[in-house]
Amino acid sequence: MRRTGPPTSFIALAVALVQVLGTAFAASHQDSGRSLDALAFVLLLAGPAALLLRRRMPALMVPLTFAAALAYLLAGYPWGPVVVSFAVSLVLTAAAGLRWLAWSGAAGAAAVVLSWALLSGDPAWPLRSSAAAGWAVILVLLGEGIRRRRERIAEYRRRRAAAEQAAQDEYRLTLARDIHDVVAHSLSMINVQASVALHLGSEDPERLRPALEAIKAASKESLAEVRQLLGVLREDVPLHPGARPGLARIPELVEHARQAGLTVELAASADPSAVAPAPQEAAYRVVQEALSNIRRHSSAETAVVRLALAGDTLEVTVDDDGAGLDQSKQGSAAPGNGLTGMRERVEALGGTLALLPLHPGLRVEARLPAGERTEP
Repeated sequence: MRRTGPPTSFIALAVALVQVLGTAFAASHQDSGRSLDALAFVLLLAGPAALLLRRRMPALMVPLTFAAALAYLLAGYPWGPVVVSFAVSLVLTAAAGLRWLAWSGAAGAAAVVLSWALLSGDPAWPLRSSAAAGWAVILVLLGEGIRRRRERIAEYRRRRAAAEQAAQDEYRLTLARDIHDVVAHSLSMINVQASVALHLGSEDPERLRPALEAIKAASKESLAEVRQLLGVLREDVPLHPGARPGLARIPELVEHARQAGLTVELAASADPSAVAPAPQEAAYRVVQEALSNIRRHSSAETAVVRLALAGDTLEVTVDDDGAGLDQSKQGSAAPGNGLTGMRERVEALGGTLALLPLHPGLRVEARLPAGERTEP
């Protein structure tokens, strides 16, 4: 727990000044009592010195300050603020969480005042005893209040630190998904087109140029997105909403897949102006990852991408006629980063993602809340 409040040395010094100067002033206005001598000043300083044990041995503060004040009074010295150090020790002990010791000290002080009043024949002993007990209780309760306030502050700081850590973890996770989606998709596209270029270089040179142009376009786009993500990591290039991929850029993904040799049909009836930026980006990434997986793993020849808005729900489906999921590995193999990233993106927005087997092929189906309309 972070230390709060004034330093212990400052408290001890302030109490010492109050006890010594206050008692000396009070003694100068009293005709009875023993004159202040060296022993009196030693006892007046003993209590504040005991407060210096606040950090190392807090359990000794109450008995030592109580003993110093009692010894001063029993020695017959003039009355003064000699009990200030004992009062402060009650507060500090209760604030430190030593409740039993603080309450024991308060009860002991009340008992001593009661005994003193009775033995001295003071007719006002009930009032003096009640006042002493009341002040002792107030001091302990004050310390309890300080302790509880510290605990509330510590709990608030702990929760704030946990929230900040969770936000940082979510931020890193989002960047990791973005980097994976950009790099995996672009490298997959480049790899397919490079393979096509190598094949056509010797068999069909006329089709070599489109393949090389596709490689150039994919690498340029990937480089731009990676630079933007790296800028976000350095916190010197903000990720502007206008730069986020959305529904309007899904035809680019479809065209890239066609250039890679996959026959893709796009059926898009969702109006981008009716969908918030976050679900648009999630839909883009789902289509991107699905088409990338189809090219790399499914051996499919055709695919169908559908985008539809049903009420407040954006429906995204990607079908292919490939090999589908390996049924022998379902439930035993860990999902890849791409599938995990897709699911995390969708569920973070309150949507659902499902992988449904077709005959043949596989359907990737995402349902996303469209969110508030951002454009007129």
